[in-house]
Amino acid sequence: MAINTAAFSPKQFQVFIAEQDAFGTIEAAGGNAYHALDVDSIGMPSLNPTQVLDVRTGSRVLQKEDFFQDVKGSVKEISVSGTATTNALDMLLENIMGEAEGSASGVYSFASNAGVQSVGKTDSSQAGTLLSVIISSPLSNSDLAFKDCVVTSLTLNGDVGTEGGRVKFSATMQTGTLAEDLSDESISADTAFAASENYFISSWSDVDYRKMYGVNDLVLSTFSLTLENPASFSGLVSTGYEIVSRAGEFSATLDATAKYDANTEPLIASFNNQTQQGATAAQESLLNNDGSLTDGAFGILMAKSVLTNVAFNEGDVMMLDISVKAVGDGSNALVEVAC
Repeated sequence: MAINTAAFSPKQFQVFIAEQDAFGTIEAAGGNAYHALDVDSIGMPSLNPTQVLDVRTGSRVLQKEDFFQDVKGSVKEISVSGTATTNALDMLLENIMGEAEGSASGVYSFASNAGVQSVGKTDSSQAGTLLSVIISSPLSNSDLAFKDCVVTSLTLNGDVGTEGGRVKFSATMQTGTLAEDLSDESISADTAFAASENYFISSWSDVDYRKMYGVNDLVLSTFSLTLENPASFSGLVSTGYEIVSRAGEFSATLDATAKYDANTEPLIASFNNQTQQGATAAQESLLNNDGSLTDGAFGILMAKSVLTNVAFNEGDVMMLDISVKAVGDGSNALVEVAC
């Protein structure tokens, strides 16, 4: 066999996601099912096969009979990052919030009293709460295809000094099902992303709605929202795990860097003196273009939050790093995100 002189750029690889109708069945192409992610970076999925490389009795070296590998009991993990666009962000937010396809009309929320969510084989009631993921290779018939995926971590961030404050994303997805195919046929996007789908910090132009822990009129430099919804997998069968559950803590944390001034200075004392039972309205964190979240406009609302950090950030002007975590108040949603 002669050497192959063909080479490929990492930028030729693409990632597509689709909302899946049934556990164990990858979403078919067509019908606007798959949306292309505007990715900056594609990492190799962690296939995590179980390998046993222990030397058995009778030899000082590993023998071929000693080697063991299993892929049924492994959790596969896929990580991607790039620019947040409407169609893809809709699906990522729906999934990490545990909502079914099309259930939130552009405003996605997680309830303060949410219980455990599980989906598995023969469970038709949870259709739309799983994702099919395809990493498309420029090499023919070499796509990587995964089904029954859930988003376990999603970070949305923006920096006024980077790409004009364009909102970026980083997502981690997991599946306990065997890979659909590691040499799948090529697929093209049914719905591609467009520049019109981008979001920018500059859309938060009204200072009344740039608020952290009840303090508005913030002059923002950066923000970062991290949503975590861990998954656990159980019931090992020949096709992998037959149940995926969301039983761990759902957490939402928001970090922002704002100018140190007369508006933000009181946050230092608030961080030191905050109480568990403070008024909900006085502890609201809101980054939005107006007072309520709406479909088509990127915004974040934590009806009640607690400060986890306030610290000086030295630059050309003094800034404050402010961190909050969403907490339930018994009635309002824990966190809401619109796009």
